[in-house]
Amino acid sequence: IIALNLLRNLLNSRDNLDCVLELLLASKICGENMIYIEEGTTWAREALVGLNGRCWQMVSKANCLLGVLLSAQSRMVSSDSQRNLQQSKTIEVLETAEKLMKESDPYIVFHICLENAEQRKLDVALHYAKQLLKLEAGSNVKGYVLLARILSAQKRFDDAETVINAALNQTGKWDQGELLRTKAKLQIAQGQLKNAVETYTHLLAILQVQHKSTGNGKKLLKTKGKWDRGLEMETWHDLANVYISLSQWRDAEVCLSKSEAISPFSATRWYSTGILNEARGLHQEALRSYKKALDVNPTHVPSLISTACILRQLGGQSMPIVRSFLMDALRLDRTNPAAWYNLGLLYKADVSASALEAAECFEAAAVLEESAPIEPFR
Repeated sequence: IIALNLLRNLLNSRDNLDCVLELLLASKICGENMIYIEEGTTWAREALVGLNGRCWQMVSKANCLLGVLLSAQSRMVSSDSQRNLQQSKTIEVLETAEKLMKESDPYIVFHICLENAEQRKLDVALHYAKQLLKLEAGSNVKGYVLLARILSAQKRFDDAETVINAALNQTGKWDQGELLRTKAKLQIAQGQLKNAVETYTHLLAILQVQHKSTGNGKKLLKTKGKWDRGLEMETWHDLANVYISLSQWRDAEVCLSKSEAISPFSATRWYSTGILNEARGLHQEALRSYKKALDVNPTHVPSLISTACILRQLGGQSMPIVRSFLMDALRLDRTNPAAWYNLGLLYKADVSASALEAAECFEAAAVLEESAPIEPFR
């Protein structure tokens, strides 16, 4: 924010100065914070006007930054028609950025891959994901994880796990966190719950060693391995959810207490607590947990959906209230199959709703489920 304010001062007070680099930097910073997306789009467009085709490499980068910003804008649009139009513009701008590259730029390839994946153009996304791995010579964990998620969306779980195993063989122990978590998610998707427990346990062991090393003031190898507090907390939540699916309530409670010791304020922990209570048949307790999750993070989509489901099951709540939770979830994540499915159930039970509305929701849920990755692409 300090950097952005400095750039604003410069850009707002310039007098016929060539500030293309400053415009590009300002747009890049804005692209990393949803609050400043519109401002960033203005800076990126202004940079393109200022360049006027003088340097194709910089024009390419400016188009990529504009594409990143347009993508963020499309996720905030409520109208389906406007979103589709914005997504088309995003792909068009990112493709322009790619065509103008004299040498392939991993940053541009990553974002065009990510955008195609999110729009469920999985074959195109897979092509760019493979290209990204070649460009980076397998040096970036993000590329492996994105490739694995695309393969998982195509239900090629074995291939995705092969990719992750190859990445683990090429990656130092301290950088394996996200890879191991992805591997566990793939094992869960294949019903290999005990294997997933072993993978999560291995990951937690690595994180504990990192924590002790940093806590004792010891420098880790190449100073890369820093204890990832957020990753450890989410791993405890994932493991708790596996134990819940295995009906091992006590083990799940232990995992959630470990998470609480790291941070008492976590929407995901309250959500997992809700799942545990719901599995035990404690529906009112589950509802309270989901509401606490939303108190921490009002945009936590799984808690919005679960709150709607519990309210619908318990009865006594008007249809519009239940519907509002599901519509909020879809406003935040249009590609969530669970939200569409539960909205369909709501319409099906509503005598005033048409059968067509329910059918459209079920159809959307089925289509999205077929191409759902193990974890969101972004």
